[in-house]
Amino acid sequence: MEQIVTAIPNYDSMILGFNLGSLVGLAFVLAVILVSRKISEKILPRIFKGIEIGSEVASEALKSSGKALGIAIGSGIGLLLLGDLDSKVVIMPEFIESWLPKLLELAMVIALILTAFRFVGIIHSFVVWLDDDGELDGSQKTVVSAAESVVRFVIVIFGSAFVAASLGFDLSTLIAGLGITGLAIALAAKDTLSNIFGATTVLLDRPFKIGDWVIIDSVEGEIMEIGLRTTLIRTSLDTVVTMPNANLTSTPVENWGKRRFRRWQPVFKLDINSDPDHVETFCAGIISMIEKHDLTMKEDSSFARVSTLGPDAIDVGCNVYWDISSGTVEKEAREGFLLAVMNLAKDNKLEFHDPRKRHN
Repeated sequence: MEQIVTAIPNYDSMILGFNLGSLVGLAFVLAVILVSRKISEKILPRIFKGIEIGSEVASEALKSSGKALGIAIGSGIGLLLLGDLDSKVVIMPEFIESWLPKLLELAMVIALILTAFRFVGIIHSFVVWLDDDGELDGSQKTVVSAAESVVRFVIVIFGSAFVAASLGFDLSTLIAGLGITGLAIALAAKDTLSNIFGATTVLLDRPFKIGDWVIIDSVEGEIMEIGLRTTLIRTSLDTVVTMPNANLTSTPVENWGKRRFRRWQPVFKLDINSDPDHVETFCAGIISMIEKHDLTMKEDSSFARVSTLGPDAIDVGCNVYWDISSGTVEKEAREGFLLAVMNLAKDNKLEFHDPRKRHN
């Protein structure tokens, strides 16, 4: 760039402490940063075009990452160009001359950190792109969510160290200082460390995954997100509960999503004056309905029998196992089953017990 500066007529003319050559050099460096930003913004999404398809989050992450990466590249090039300039050719105030390289270095480091931080947003799309069916199950979503949290945490830690180094801090002194105050920091951050340990426990033991319906202490709802510090649970009231991961290591977790089946034990109360033969036929009919139903399982363990004979009613207890993973589908299946039971009772001339009626 020195040849460009010296080729300018009267490049040594002074303006506010800057010679004309230094102003042209600074303008050239700024132009390099802007051009690099524009080029990187266009090229990066094209490189990862297959990954961002169908994901607006990934597309936006790539664009913003491209801008930050372009600024980092431009700042690095500008730093190299300024390093090659002769101080006799480029004249500027001493304060600016001493701080300009540091500012460019700081801009490069911060831009690289932002690039890495924003690039985390495409982890989900990258995993989907590699997945065979292009759709992640609950366990995969859990791993992706945790991986994003861990990567962001690592970026923040190392990014802070690089920023401190670019500002001129002695890292060895900082590390020694951390060693002296390490115990105090550990005590102050014990809750954070407990939450991180809890997140690690969830990933290793996998008591639940994203999408599971769980009961943790007094909180019941669907797992939305598992982060490094907290787990988000959406309740049946559509509120979101933020559960610290530290609680997960010492609190029992009831996971409804791990059920192998859904057991249902309805009791049908028939009128005490019902014909015993009709009651027997009614029970046999219920068993036949269970065996022929498309959504039942464990037919050998299912039954429909007279369980109690009271002064006013005959109780027919049932045991049904649903092979269903959705609560909505289960409700629909129960409704259909109960309506069929009503028709079965009607066909056998049976009436259900009405506590308002009193038998003599």
